[in-house]
Amino acid sequence: MEKTKNTQRRIKGMAVLLLLLTLSACTRQTDSPVESKENTKEVSDEEGKLSGEQETPEEISEESVRPAPIEPFPSREPESEETSEDAESEYAWEKKAIIGTDIHYLSRTLTDGGKGFQHMVEHGDGKVVTYIEQITDAFLEEVIRQKPDMLILSGDLTLDGEKKSHQELAEKLYAVEDAGIPVLVIPGNHDINNRHAAQYKGEERFPAEFTTPEEFREIYKDFGYDEAINEDMTTLSYVYEVDEYNRLLMLDTCQYQPKALVGGAILTDTYEWIEMELEDAWDNGMNVILVAHHNLLDESEIYVDDCTIEHGEQLVSVLEDWGVSFFLSGHLHVQHSKRSDDNQGIWEMVTSSLATPACQYGNLIFRDDGSFSYWTQSVDVERWAKRHNRTEKDLLEFDDFKEPFLRRVFYNQSYDNLKKISGLTENQRKRMSDLYAELNYHYYQGTAYQIRDMVLKDPDYQLWIGDGSFTVLTDYVQYIISDAKRDYNWVEGD
Repeated sequence: MEKTKNTQRRIKGMAVLLLLLTLSACTRQTDSPVESKENTKEVSDEEGKLSGEQETPEEISEESVRPAPIEPFPSREPESEETSEDAESEYAWEKKAIIGTDIHYLSRTLTDGGKGFQHMVEHGDGKVVTYIEQITDAFLEEVIRQKPDMLILSGDLTLDGEKKSHQELAEKLYAVEDAGIPVLVIPGNHDINNRHAAQYKGEERFPAEFTTPEEFREIYKDFGYDEAINEDMTTLSYVYEVDEYNRLLMLDTCQYQPKALVGGAILTDTYEWIEMELEDAWDNGMNVILVAHHNLLDESEIYVDDCTIEHGEQLVSVLEDWGVSFFLSGHLHVQHSKRSDDNQGIWEMVTSSLATPACQYGNLIFRDDGSFSYWTQSVDVERWAKRHNRTEKDLLEFDDFKEPFLRRVFYNQSYDNLKKISGLTENQRKRMSDLYAELNYHYYQGTAYQIRDMVLKDPDYQLWIGDGSFTVLTDYVQYIISDAKRDYNWVEGD
């Protein structure tokens, strides 16, 4: 049977819509797929995020980081979180999915909140691990309140694959299932056979029990696996049937044999399985929503080796052959979107990490005519804290806490790197770090376009570009400016 594009498929009365949700990455190559998943880079605590075990710069305060120069981007959230059952629709059917990615949950039993833990948080990649349990609880309550047709969690469920973290998170997911909302999960590169699984006591970091592939499936068996209509024999990929019109193809792109690696790849056998599942869905007139962890396209020119699926061109070709409209992913921790071709081809929407401010998640509405709407929404931690009578100021005033926190982490990244550069004064390092914190903050939110012109005119930007030989952050700063083209928080497609 000849495969056709979306327009031809609508003639048959059913548009095939493929959604791939990705979170983390791997080296991308151009030849044929490998028989085994291989990558030389092991998962680390700061995967690809330009941080490390450095000293804390002196006299750094929240006031030293520049405030945002303009108003935040306008919200594209629906006016009401409640879905009206009486609302009429022009479509035969439309479905809503909520996408949470890169939660990086850490069990409360694995840290005492001491100096070792706090240093990891302040010098990490911006994850609010200190309050990750509260953020997760607030997120799941919002999901239950909104009543979507499904909740998709696309990997990096835990900080570093700690077995206790997986078990604790899984227990929380039962509340969503009990509310009648299917929860579907797949692993991310942090989740399985991760030798960096750790617990924090005082100033020390100790190994924690990691999670095997078999244990992952057992822990999350009620969140997709036991309800699957088919499973891939070589990975933790599976197919879940939502209803008579829609299926989820949950694609495991991670490499964790014998230990966890950062990058993503797809085995030859899994490609054959994907093709069979797409053909079966076609034959049965089904929409397919394809979910994975790693990026399909080169969403970041800086992190190509760490964030694009190996042999990504072949997967793009397969999806285009079957008329796939778009692909959802994560792993980058940056809110972003891109199309495989400027005017046509597959849209990819990268949902940013739930653990990283603005602590947001993706909303997707897809319809029977092949159209779709995607937008982001921040978790309302303050609302949750008030409902549950919490007393912590950071939670009750979370909107005031989260932005300075992320800016401070980015300031530390820059300052720690610039300390290694001779020829800069202390004042120049601080000013450059202020600018870096502001620019990278907006990049993570998908709104760097708002401050692009201002940054280009800033004399401290000239310090950054210099002769182009300062540090890897120099290339990163210039890339953010070149990529600052539009708001990456929403996409409309048809």
